Amino acid sequence: MSEIRLVIDQTKLTYEGIFNLKGLYEMITQFFYEKGGDYEEKLNTEQIFPHGRNIKIELAPYKNITDYFKLIYRIRIYGTGIKNVELEQDGAKIPLNDGKLMIIIDGYIMSDRYSKWEHKPIQWFFRALADKYIFKGHYLKAEQWLMSDVDDLYLRLKSFLNVYRSSRDRGVISEQIIS
Repeated sequence: MSEIRLVIDQTKLTYEGIFNLKGLYEMITQFFYEKGGDYEEKLNTEQIFPHGRNIKIELAPYKNITDYFKLIYRIRIYGTGIKNVELEQDGAKIPLNDGKLMIIIDGYIMSDRYSKWEHKPIQWFFRALADKYIFKGHYLKAEQWLMSDVDDLYLRLKSFLNVYRSSRDRGVISEQIIS
């Protein structure tokens, strides 16, 4: 089995106010297509309550950067009390959502993504040595690449959510970065 290392642990963004959930989802998927990656949706659930909807979405985008290294992201979106609202702008009604969101981003680096060095103990030992000494520079570049992508996504999420903040001045963003 390939080795997967956690690099970015729970970069959190919370938001309360008006937002476009469909637009947020499309923005995240478009971001990874622009960066040359792909994604799979691990979880997408919705519960309907009298006070609003609760959603849980988990995306697992990834990007193969070399034959040896792969960047893996984990994006979890939790929404509570989400209600459909309509905002009127220039005479047109725009369907939006109102509620609380929490977005958590994790970042991992997978080495030996094809598991070629895992069949025998001696191969595993040589892979560990190669990771530590030979591919160390490549690993550090992959780590920088991962951090750059997560920072870029985080800033795009903040700016996307701030678009709707000015529409009614109700949105509140709080952030917490844990690395």
